[in-house]
Amino acid sequence: MTLLLTILTALLAAALLIALVVSLFLILRTLQSVRKYIEKINWGVRAIEKETEMLGGLQDFHGHMCPGLAVGIRAAEIALARIGKHASDEQIVAIVETDMCAVDAIQFVTGCTFGKGNLIHHDYGKNAFTFIRRSDNKAIRILTKPAAWDDPDDEHARLSTKVRSGAATSEEAARFHKSHLAKARQILDAPSEQLFSINETTITAPKKARIYASIKCVECNEMVMETRLRKFGGRDLCIPCFEKAEAR
Repeated sequence: MTLLLTILTALLAAALLIALVVSLFLILRTLQSVRKYIEKINWGVRAIEKETEMLGGLQDFHGHMCPGLAVGIRAAEIALARIGKHASDEQIVAIVETDMCAVDAIQFVTGCTFGKGNLIHHDYGKNAFTFIRRSDNKAIRILTKPAAWDDPDDEHARLSTKVRSGAATSEEAARFHKSHLAKARQILDAPSEQLFSINETTITAPKKARIYASIKCVECNEMVMETRLRKFGGRDLCIPCFEKAEAR
């Protein structure tokens, strides 16, 4: 009888120990799930904070938020993901075919700037942006789809026409400003395939920026980069003086 009680007690203790281990295992798994969930929340918060910080800095740089700026942000984000990180020097080259608001976003987000020589403007009037990685010449061209902009029949498009013509009332102007911001947010949240056609392309990156000698224009006596001089009648002229001389 004593042996039976001892065995039963041992079995009960073992059962309790197993139950405790199982309980601790389940608690541990629950804590791990909670930790992962909290990490995701923290990652989301950091992403929101980073986006808010970026948008705030970009708005200060550009002056306002608008759909065109949003298009530039999305194009720049695609470039960073597919071509390379923010260009501290000339690792990435951007070729833009427009001079609209998107170009400011591309400068700000990618680090491609006129001053560094890795932002090139082709005045084609197209909302298209090519990004080139110098290390291996990988390049993509991002063309904005018409669907990224307004339907000509929607209110934002109609209000835009009235505001730009000066015919909008103060109430219509306020509605346009509100819809303008809403359109920008819509572009920021839209799937990239809805906004752009993205294609790899073959293009040779332009030469890196060089520092050239400066030579005095004999007409205005101002210094000009040697590669921008024009010869006229054997005289070294800057472009404005050359054009004036040629027009005489």
